[in-house]
Amino acid sequence: MVIVERKNNNNNYNDEIRISIKDTGTGIHPEIFPKIFTKFATKSMTGGTGLGLFISKCIIEMHGGKIWANNNNDDGREEDVGSTFTFSLPVK
Repeated sequence: MVIVERKNNNNNYNDEIRISIKDTGTGIHPEIFPKIFTKFATKSMTGGTGLGLFISKCIIEMHGGKIWANNNNDDGREEDVGSTFTFSLPVK
């Protein structure tokens, strides 16, 4: 699922666009969660290099934005419930 929102501030100077991508996979392993946006951070069983989120973070921050992630298990379930990755970019 992809969600796109515009967050408006009172002065219209720091408005931002937020894009969230939500999946239903295995979620982010707790061991890797604190370093998910660093180089070579991976627990992928499919051969990922651990560079994609690091590169994404660099590009987004170069444009004045932010990126973050969380697991979708906010209802207390322990089984695979996926993750949501969100990034914001300023509207100028």
